[in-house]
Amino acid sequence: MEIKKIAIIGSGEMGHGIAEVFSLAGYGVNLIDINQDILNTALSSITDSLDKFVKKGTITQDYAEQTKKRITTLTDIPIGVKDADLVIEAVPEKLDLKTKIFKQLGDFAKSDAILGSNTSNIRITEIAKDVKNPERIVGIHFFNPPVLLKLVEIVKGEKTSDETMSSIYALLQKIGRTPIKVNKDTPGFIVNRINAPEMLFFGLLADGGAVKPEEVDAFIRSQGMLMGPYELFDFIGIDVIYGSLLYFSKEISPEFSKVKVYADLVNKNMLGKKTGHGFYDWGTGRPTIIDSAKPTDKVSLMDVFALEINEAVKLIESGVATPEDIETSVKLGMNRPFGPISVAKSLTNEEVKTRLENLTKTFNCQIFAPAESIKQGKMREAVEGRLAISKSLVGTVEQVAPQGKFKNLTLEKTKDKVTTISLNRPKLNLVSIDLLDELNSAIESLWNDDDTRVILVTGKGGTFSAGADLSTYFANEGQFIEFSKKGQSILNKFSEIPKITIAVLDGYVLGGGLELALACDIRLSTSTASIGFPEVLRGLIPAWGGSQRLPKLVGTSVASRMILTGERITGKEAFEVGLVSKLFDTDIASAAIEYAKEISVNSAPVAASLAKVLINKGAENPLEAGFDMESMAAGIVFNTDDLKEGLLSFMQKRKPEFKGK
Repeated sequence: MEIKKIAIIGSGEMGHGIAEVFSLAGYGVNLIDINQDILNTALSSITDSLDKFVKKGTITQDYAEQTKKRITTLTDIPIGVKDADLVIEAVPEKLDLKTKIFKQLGDFAKSDAILGSNTSNIRITEIAKDVKNPERIVGIHFFNPPVLLKLVEIVKGEKTSDETMSSIYALLQKIGRTPIKVNKDTPGFIVNRINAPEMLFFGLLADGGAVKPEEVDAFIRSQGMLMGPYELFDFIGIDVIYGSLLYFSKEISPEFSKVKVYADLVNKNMLGKKTGHGFYDWGTGRPTIIDSAKPTDKVSLMDVFALEINEAVKLIESGVATPEDIETSVKLGMNRPFGPISVAKSLTNEEVKTRLENLTKTFNCQIFAPAESIKQGKMREAVEGRLAISKSLVGTVEQVAPQGKFKNLTLEKTKDKVTTISLNRPKLNLVSIDLLDELNSAIESLWNDDDTRVILVTGKGGTFSAGADLSTYFANEGQFIEFSKKGQSILNKFSEIPKITIAVLDGYVLGGGLELALACDIRLSTSTASIGFPEVLRGLIPAWGGSQRLPKLVGTSVASRMILTGERITGKEAFEVGLVSKLFDTDIASAAIEYAKEISVNSAPVAASLAKVLINKGAENPLEAGFDMESMAAGIVFNTDDLKEGLLSFMQKRKPEFKGK
């Protein structure tokens, strides 16, 4: 089904934001609410938002005007939805209100229209219970503000069809969003479900009175977060937090209703920023009482991470979402550099288990108790996606072998004994720990592969790699050192493997991406590639071999200029200083394949692997020792069949057919 016309019911913060998103993407939108005054306020907010985009140069004034014209306001649901292909409900988080609206949608929307709810917590199956054709009902949960945050959770109800899920997934991708499929209808879905124990934890802290909210927020800010929890709760709305926990108390555990502070604030109409006062006074626009010089020492960020990891593992065990999707959801939905999955990979099972057990005992709250996988010591298997869950979903977990397919790279072989390893982490191919592990697996799988003589290393999407993924969480400097050593060790294998390795440089070739390229034997490049080490501009240094390889390749002077200033050079400049071996200005992908094929056919494998060792190791030894190594290598190749074939083919004026023997 092609979606052309969209209707949004509810014009509040989320409703008018979603309407703006679709209108910016070129869709006609009917924006529906109970009276025109509310709709006029929504249109004013949309205008203010578009004006900001115009000032930033994101869109033109003419496009802003066209965007506004694509939005039609109505106060009548039957009229507003009758010709819509997609209807999204975005009214307040009240089940009775939502079910009432969906009953109307079932009566007045087209029979094949997709009906979506922007609910942030309520199970889609509950919302859809009174509607005909429930297979067309789906959760479409945008995050606030929709025009800025890309994440959208797509929630599959018990009767939602795969076709409906796929249609919405494709639509959201088309309008530039990042859709994440929630494969099981569970309260809170992914992000809000992971946040739920934290809301409970900080509420119980406030109830206890041992620490002040401003002291906790000062501490959390000092750890690099933009907002502390209580400031964030005020920003979201205490009534929203309270309502969410009440819903979770009915659907998941009564313990979610143990907190008193949220109910007290709601009863006093102290709902946070929207009413001018919550945990803080918002009269000056932002809380002024939070003093970064007075953080508490009674709260550990690791306790918060343990709660997030625990809930993430529960979602994995229940088949709600994959570890990768959970990580992406938390990062995008909470605007953070890392999520619970990457944090879990930096911790041991015992560390997380012990913290959860302590929290459970301290607060007398079983919600904080370790998930089944963590109890069994299988946290690592869970966060790496290596669990098979029993049908009963009571927590019985077994370990299974990892999937054979790579998730962050592709590996393709040709008949000419050329294998291409392509980094595939759109859009910048940042090198994460997972990608490092896959590079390690890929290079080791090719080590003794007789069908591979030349390895091409490329990047999908028009860029080689913009560097290491700095969103990875490290608990301490020791872990960061080990991360450095791991990168050095894995990239060094591209230098040591007895095959010819060729890096194909295009787009950004920065930081860790450049270090991968330097570890290869040959570098091909477009003339416009952007090459450099930006580490010192971020307080870092090249730590995967770049500070050692680059000076040997281009000399100390050029290396110092690039590393110490963070200056980027073009592929053409890199060729001129000897960093790049050959330039290709048109269709480098095809040219690189042909170049690799020529080498594969014309270079004897044994001779090439020995010559590679001599080149890489020669600079590490005195000249005379290098001569000895060279002589011994010459003796080895003298007894190879390839030498005989090379000489015979030369005399017969034909291409050699080397066997690698």
